[in-house]
Amino acid sequence: MNSGMRLMRPHYVDPQTNIVYDTNDADFEGWLTKQSTWLKDWRRRYFILKGSTLFFAKTDYSAPHGMIDLSQCTTVKSADLKSKKRNSFEVSTPELTFLLYADTEKEKDDWIGSVGKSIVRCSSTYYRSNGQTNGQTNNNGGNQQLEGGNQGGQVQDDDDDLYSNDGNEYFND
Repeated sequence: MNSGMRLMRPHYVDPQTNIVYDTNDADFEGWLTKQSTWLKDWRRRYFILKGSTLFFAKTDYSAPHGMIDLSQCTTVKSADLKSKKRNSFEVSTPELTFLLYADTEKEKDDWIGSVGKSIVRCSSTYYRSNGQTNGQTNNNGGNQQLEGGNQGGQVQDDDDDLYSNDGNEYFND
């Protein structure tokens, strides 16, 4: 195999809207165990964070079969007591709470941080250091343009240095 080649993950197709999402070139990815929505049993899944969407699949290169729209999320926080599992956290929307756990505490913290940053970037209260808001309404159904997204605009520099744990409910203390 040529060293320049890599496997490409199949796209995710939203079954309700038929919108096709590219899941390659993820912002963050890895294995987590997720509690199933209906049966409440725990299943190991491969999670792909890309922009404001968290996808999950049965394997690292299979087509994702579900997604969490982080622009609708209100919190991501530790949930060891709630789930009765070590290294667990929850991602909450107004309608649903997803319970997940990582293999290690560091992985859990990395996931909470990455998902938290994505939620904050979707928020209308996120401001860049130059005073501009992150999301701007555009002509594609009112969706927010995420910083770094190239929807007719320039790719912006990453603002990781703007985040801290000070008083931010999206990060563990």
